[in-house]
Amino acid sequence: MLIEVKVPQLSESVAEATLSNWHKKVGDAVARDENLVDVETDKVVLELPATEAGVLVKVLKDNGATVVAGEVIAHIDTDGAAAKAVPSAANTAATPAAAVSATSLPSPAAVMPAARKLMEEKSLTAAEITGSGRGGRILKEDVLGTRPAPAAPAAVMPAAAVSKPALPQPAAISAETIVADRAEQRVPMSRLRARVAERLLQSQVQNAILTTFNEVNMAAVMELRNKYKDKFEKEHGVKLGFMSFFVKAAVAALKRYPVLNASVDGNDIVYHGYFDIGIAVSSPRGLVVPILRDVDQMSLAQIEKKIAEFGAKAKAGKLSLEELTGGTFSISNGGVFGSMLSTPIINPPQSAILGVHATQERPVVENGQVVIRPINYLAMSYNHCIIDGREAVLGLVAIKEALEDPARLLLDI
Repeated sequence: MLIEVKVPQLSESVAEATLSNWHKKVGDAVARDENLVDVETDKVVLELPATEAGVLVKVLKDNGATVVAGEVIAHIDTDGAAAKAVPSAANTAATPAAAVSATSLPSPAAVMPAARKLMEEKSLTAAEITGSGRGGRILKEDVLGTRPAPAAPAAVMPAAAVSKPALPQPAAISAETIVADRAEQRVPMSRLRARVAERLLQSQVQNAILTTFNEVNMAAVMELRNKYKDKFEKEHGVKLGFMSFFVKAAVAALKRYPVLNASVDGNDIVYHGYFDIGIAVSSPRGLVVPILRDVDQMSLAQIEKKIAEFGAKAKAGKLSLEELTGGTFSISNGGVFGSMLSTPIINPPQSAILGVHATQERPVVENGQVVIRPINYLAMSYNHCIIDGREAVLGLVAIKEALEDPARLLLDI
C-alpha cells in the first residue's frame, strides 16, 4: 500500500518551509519513526519521520524545494518487498559505464550541483574529498581545494619519442589556475538567515532606535560567584554563570519601568504583566533567540539550567517553535566573543534590548583614587517612539545598581 509523506503542521507565523536535506533516496528501506528529511523554517529545522515502515518509492520534492504545511512530498510503499524487486526505469536503461559513474559519487543529497560538475571535470570521486557542508555535504570549494590523484607511470617510450615530450595545453593550465586561485562560492541564504535579515531591517524602519550606555563594576558579582560557585554546582548540577545575574537585574529594572517590557501593536502600547526574556544564542544556522518564560518566578539555578539547555539545543538544531516564539525583552551577550561595545538592534515587536559585553579590568576613579576594577559596558537600545530617554537611562541605571550590589536582587529593592 502506498502512503503519502506530508509536510508537518507549521507555526501560525510560518507560511512555508524548505526541504534542506533528504536522508533517504528512492529505493531505500525506511523504518517507522525514522527521519526522512529535514524541513527548515525561518525559525527551526524540523525532522519529518516516516509514519510507517516500508520503501521510499517516490520523491516529489527535492532538496531546496519550497513547501507548505500538508503538502505531499513523497510516497512510501508499506509492502516494501515489491518495491525493492522492481528496478527503476533509469536503472534498467543505464549502460555499465553509466552505472560505474553513478556509484563513484554519493547521492545527490550529499553533493551540491556545482561541486558535482567540478568532480566530473576533474575525474574525482567522493572518497577523495572531505565535505565541509551541512551533514558532510560536498561543496564547490571542497572540490577546488582537491587535486586529482597523480596518473599511473606511463610505459617506457623509445628514445626518439622521449626527446620530444608532449606539452600540456596552455589554455587548460590557465583555466585551472584562475579557478583555484580566485575561488568563489555562491550559496543561497538559509530561511533563518533571510528571516533574521528581514526582521532586523523591519526593526530599523519601524522603530526610532536609540541606544544608551553605562558601565558596571562586576566585582561584587564576581566575588559572590567565586565564593559559592562550587557549592552551587554541587547542589544544582549546573555551573553558576553571569547571565543569570544579568537576567535577574534586567527583570528588576523592567518591574520599575514597565514601558521597557512593553510592545507596540498599531497605535496601542501593550504593557505585559509577565516577563518573558529572550536570550540571543549563536547556532550553526545563525542567531536564534529562545525565550525564558516567567523568568521573574525562576531561581538563579533554574535560569542557568535553561540557558544551558537552550545552548545545547541550538547547537544540535533541536529548538522547538514554541521555545522561539514570543518574548517581551531580550538580552544579547556579545561579550562571549570578546565584544567591548555594541549597539544591539531591537527584536520586534519588543521595544528594548540589553547588550552585555566582555568584562575587563580597567582603571576607574573611586573616592578620588584611580583603582583597577572589572568593568562591563552595558548598552540598552530602545524604541524612542514609546520609551523616553528618562525611562531608558533610569532602567539601565537600575540594572547597574542591581549588579553592583546583588543583595538588592534578594531584598527586591
